[in-house]
Order: sequence, then structure tokens, then C-alpha cells
Amino acid sequence: MKLRRSRELAKVHLCCLFGAMACSAYASEPAEFPDAQTSDPATMGWMVGSPPPADRILRFEDGSYFRFPQMRWSVANFRQLMPTVNVSRGLGESSLLEHQPSNEIDALTFVPLGGGEPMTWQQSLQANYTDGIIILHRGKLVYERYFGVLKPQGQHAAMSITKTFTGTLAALLVAEEKLDPERLVADYVPELAASGFGDASVRQLMDMTTGIHFSEDYADPKAEVWAHAAAGNPLPKPADYQGPRTYYEFLQTVKPQGRHGEAFNYRTANSDALGWVIARVSGQNVAQLLSERIWSRLGAEQDAYMSVDSIGTPFAGGGLNASLRDLVRFGEMMRNEGRYNGTQILPPEVVADIRGGANRDDFAKAGYRLLPGWSYRNMWWVSHNEHGAFMARGVHGQALYVDPLAEMVIARFASHPVASNAANDPTSLPAYEAVARHLLNAADSVRKVRTPLD
Repeated sequence: MKLRRSRELAKVHLCCLFGAMACSAYASEPAEFPDAQTSDPATMGWMVGSPPPADRILRFEDGSYFRFPQMRWSVANFRQLMPTVNVSRGLGESSLLEHQPSNEIDALTFVPLGGGEPMTWQQSLQANYTDGIIILHRGKLVYERYFGVLKPQGQHAAMSITKTFTGTLAALLVAEEKLDPERLVADYVPELAASGFGDASVRQLMDMTTGIHFSEDYADPKAEVWAHAAAGNPLPKPADYQGPRTYYEFLQTVKPQGRHGEAFNYRTANSDALGWVIARVSGQNVAQLLSERIWSRLGAEQDAYMSVDSIGTPFAGGGLNASLRDLVRFGEMMRNEGRYNGTQILPPEVVADIRGGANRDDFAKAGYRLLPGWSYRNMWWVSHNEHGAFMARGVHGQALYVDPLAEMVIARFASHPVASNAANDPTSLPAYEAVARHLLNAADSVRKVRTPLD
């Protein structure tokens, strides 16, 4: 009974780590989801009242907070349900976001990936279960919308966009020569010497080309994903629980599989291991370093926060929660070669290295059918398209899309019922490209009007 209780706790935390796709692995029947309007958390009344009605209460310990459609409320309210650590914005003033709204974007049309009927930008917001979205063009806010319970002053789960911040911090330490990407992980974290990470290079960790045995087969009760989830769960463990109790303890149990450096393998455990390396090199955990080196220098409007394990270790692979405006500020900083708010926050060479991407053949081995020709560098997804677009991605539709040629940044929070971005990429990626084309054409028109006739 106690062992079963341990696995149930792992299931609860797994839903938070990897989303509804993981939860569906042990659902008895295929799920059919209500649309965005029907599942709107603002009209469903979750957690409203003192106390809320019994059938409107969501709890962390029983997993109800991350079932669909309940999770549409939870992703904007995680701090009310679980332990977290702050990512301080500091004491300075917030940076200015100049508003220059466009009334033309909602009507833009595109054809979803794979074909089908044309769709408008506005229709795509509902199709993707959008909670909030912002578009910047040349640093000016041209579009901002919120749905459900998310507000401009609120924070939302960024999911695996967290990995991008972790990778960016590591790239910053590399640029400052505090971290050598060619050294072995075990050189920085001796506790990982006997693990599958020990003889991997830091670069292989940053680009997720490690050869580690980490199964995410949720139907297999012996898969490593269950042990990872149980270790990171901050709830008390059963008395006879014998597994790892923290992220750090779990990482030491990961075994090798295959050779490092031969293929891209997206594994959340890589981000946790990189977070440990960062902590050893900097003397600060990921949340502290993120606050000091990026968040407080952006002129963020809101503090961010991160979920933690039972000893307060931030979840470097998916624990960040932030405001949408602050996420788009980060994207604008990346568009501007690391400069924002009058400050060079990242060295330009860090951004250039990310934008250059990594080995596309290695990426292709991972089988991302909707992302042909892409690569993965410093935990950023790099498109290598004609605009040089690159992005951060998280389950259930979290996205930060940077298009240097169009001088555009899009930040989106969402609560799509399906965790995998393969479910929303067909109605997301071509939508971003449609906006980019529109902004480029509009800019060309303005230039032509301003050019004197010969």
C-alpha cells in the first residue's frame, strides 16, 4: 500500500513536470477535451469562494490541479498550491514597453502545417487554448491579449521555457570563462562521476546530446521518469520509500546508454544536471543567478518564481513562472544581441552562438517531423529558416518566438489539453510566420512612403 502511495505521489508531480500527456498514460479511456471557450477557467469558477464549493476546489496532493480543464486555472496560480522560491526583479523601476497597437493582426490568415482550411490569427488563439499573447515589433508592443484568469500582473507557468533560461545562464558563464564547455560534468560535480552524466562534456549537456538511460515511457512503471518525478515531489514521502528524495539525489542514479555527442535527445534530466553545474560554478542556485544576472537587469514588472523540491532546489527543467510582459522583454533582449533597458545584459557572442544553432543532422535523429532542418543550442530551439528565427518552447503551448529579420518577438502562454507541442505547432508556427510577413510588408510600405521620389 505504501509503495502504491509513493507511485501515486509520483503521478501527481509528473503531471506538473510533463503535463497532461503524462497523465493520459494512466487514464483508462482516451480523453476528449472541451474547446477553449467551454473550458474557460474564468467561467468555470475554480477556487472561487471562501471556501470554494467542494467540486470547485483544486489540490496539489491529489493531482486534481493538473487535470483538464482544471489545469487552465492552475497554470496561472501555481504558487497558491505548491512550494516555490522567488526570482526577484530587484528594487529598480520597470522598463518601458511603448504601446503601438495594430488593428490588422487579428484578421491575418495562414494555412496550418499539413494543409487544411485557412485560419485567421484570432481563430488560432482559441485553437491553441491561448491564455495570453504579446507581439513586439521593433521593441514596441503592437498586440496584447489575455484570456481566462491570466492578467497582465499575473504569472503563468513557463514549463520547459525554463530550460532556455538555464541554458542561457550556462552560456553566459561560458562567455565569462567561468565554465569550460569542453570539460566533463564530473569535473564540476564530482557526485555525478559514476552517473551517466559523469563523462559527458558540459557542451553535450547544454545541447542535450548526452547518452543517458532516461525513459519517458509513462506506461512502464519502471521508467526513470517515475523516479525523477517522485524525487522532485516536495510532498512527504511514505515511511518505507527507498528512492531518491531530491533532484540532486536522482541525478546520481541516472545510468549511461549509448555514446555522448552522437544525437539530440530531449531529456529534462539534462537541464537539472546543468542547473547543478551552474550552482557549483556560480555559488548560486538557478533562481538566484537568474534574478541577479537577467531578471533584475531587464526592468521586469513582476518577480518570477520557481517550483522547488523538498530541500528547496529550483526545478531547472520546468519550474519557472513569470509574467507575459517580462517574458517578452527577455525575448526582445535576445533580439537585440543581449542589450535591453540601456544595459548589455548578455555578451553579444552568447546570442550569436545561440542563433547559429547546432548540428542539424544530430537534431534530425530525434524525429521532430514538424521541425525539419532545426537544431538545439544552449537549450534554445533554432529554426535555421530564412528569417533566422529561434525560440523557447514548453509543454501545453508555452512559446517565446524571436524573428530577427522581421524585428519581431512573440511571447505566448497557453493551457492546451495536450502536452506535446506537436498538437499546437500546426496552428502556431505558420501563424507566427504570417505575422512576421505582415510586419515586414508594413515596414517596407512605410519606407517607400518616406523615400523621396527621384
